Amino acid sequence: MTFPTINAIIDEIKSGRTSATQLVESTLADIKARDGAIGAFLETFDADALAQAAAIDALVKSGAELPPLAGVPVAIKDNMLFAGHKATACSSILVEHTAAYTSTVVERLIGAGAIIIGRTNMDEFAMGSSTETSACQKTYNPWDVTKIPGGSSGGGAAAVAAGFVPVALGSDTGGSVRQPAAMCGVVGMKPSYGRVSRYGIIALGSSLDQVGTFTHSAEDAALVLSIIGGRDEHDATSVDRLWGQVCPPSFSGLRVGVPKEYFVDGMDDEVRNRINEAIEVMKQAGAEIVDLSLPLTPYALPTYYIIQPAEASSNLGRYDGMRYGTRAPGSLEASYVNARGTGFGPEVKRRIMLGTFILSAGYYDSYYKKALAVRTAIRAEFDDAFKRVDVIVSPTAPGVAWNIGEKMDDPVAMYLADVFTVAANIAGIAGISVPCGLAHNLPVGLQFLAGSMQDEKALQAAAAYQNITKWHDQHPLV
Repeated sequence: MTFPTINAIIDEIKSGRTSATQLVESTLADIKARDGAIGAFLETFDADALAQAAAIDALVKSGAELPPLAGVPVAIKDNMLFAGHKATACSSILVEHTAAYTSTVVERLIGAGAIIIGRTNMDEFAMGSSTETSACQKTYNPWDVTKIPGGSSGGGAAAVAAGFVPVALGSDTGGSVRQPAAMCGVVGMKPSYGRVSRYGIIALGSSLDQVGTFTHSAEDAALVLSIIGGRDEHDATSVDRLWGQVCPPSFSGLRVGVPKEYFVDGMDDEVRNRINEAIEVMKQAGAEIVDLSLPLTPYALPTYYIIQPAEASSNLGRYDGMRYGTRAPGSLEASYVNARGTGFGPEVKRRIMLGTFILSAGYYDSYYKKALAVRTAIRAEFDDAFKRVDVIVSPTAPGVAWNIGEKMDDPVAMYLADVFTVAANIAGIAGISVPCGLAHNLPVGLQFLAGSMQDEKALQAAAAYQNITKWHDQHPLV
């Protein structure tokens, strides 16, 4: 089974074999019929989607040139603002929040003719690796509904894996696009920090957050990123860099680094086998395999779990029921305490308290400043590695999707699911996960990393791998 690409969808609409309205109607009907078993969507935007589709059909009828994503259905994560629609970050404290303006990425999608179908489930404030901390609902893996879809952008990954939409947007702070992409057997891309605007995204860790994509192919990811990426006057961290063409997808002459530190004890043996098989496929296709050592890799996860909670505790200070969030009854003091006490879930409270402790006067130098120094060293280590290789390859996650509820009482085990993805966020480099086979009848993800602002190299390697394999054509039957 093969899901249609973006270009195939546009060709169908342009040729008149289908209309944008028919496509949207069938998409909404499919979601209503099947999503009850998966829980990918929190809400569909039926009226807006049909209105957007009608506008595309009018363009087709007029013979005008169509925009690059004309009629393509896209889902957005619940932390992305779309004016007039709810954006709750799947938290009880924002349960009634309606966006007053539209995020840059959504605005650019609409400007390119995409149809915003609805918002998808996520871990509360993007804190989690399984989409189980959502205050709204559970999301189940389309490959096996007893398993988690990954997180924090699990709803978007599940929506694409199930074939509801060809594209979904997620946010990736420590692996929240790539890890669920691996768990659900789709392509998940995290661009270099700054290549996509964060304006209108509910912040978790401002120096780590980056908007990413879920698709079925690296080519589709590249097309969507070329639309949503680039400089934005509303985001001072965004860079003025156009997205280049993905080079002809080939491994011929490509230097692929294999860091020994990413093949650790505790990795599932079947996952290890799939990754080794993928490396052999690349070698046979002409890639130069280069053994690497990245000695600071073991420090990436602890560094991340100092920097991210510190930034989260600062970013979430505004949700007090007065400035933002649902107001609790009682006196001023009681309202503050109750709004945050009842509005935040256990994982969010855990990270706020951890971050507040890290930033406190007695521990700031010992923890936060030291973590920033390690971050600089990790970035330098990657910079040095990318002088020797074009891309680095690794597993996306150390195992496959686990059982619903299995790790909810063990935060450390949950955090370890991101052990191979957090370094890219710390260093601000590009990363993409592509399907590379099955282990225990569940998808395995292969991660390509490329240097900062060298995203096209990661996309090239991913596209080359997909050209010589068919794992991306295997889909769940849910």
